[in-house]
Amino acid sequence: MAENCIFCKIIKGEIPSVKVYEDEKMVAFKDVAPAAPVHVLLLPKEHVENIVACPAPLLSHILGKVELIAKETGVAEKGFRLVINTGADGGQTVPHLHIHLIGGKELGWPPC
Repeated sequence: MAENCIFCKIIKGEIPSVKVYEDEKMVAFKDVAPAAPVHVLLLPKEHVENIVACPAPLLSHILGKVELIAKETGVAEKGFRLVINTGADGGQTVPHLHIHLIGGKELGWPPC
């Protein structure tokens, strides 16, 4: 855990969140500033800065839960988008790997 990381504080329960899923390796909770009706963040409990630094088995575990979380949030049938921002130029604002699961409406392209 990183001391000043907002996501580490959420994982420790120091900051409240609306959890959608949790297990021993990861947590998924609703984004506080949703870009769509469904906007959930999936992240490892271990502080990992970004996708490049994430061990493959941990990333595989998180991605393996996407279908379950998409079903739980009601977007599995109609579709959804996964977004992983990496680094400042990639739009990553919190240096803790997090995967955005976004859906619940028709999403346009390009996303930016």
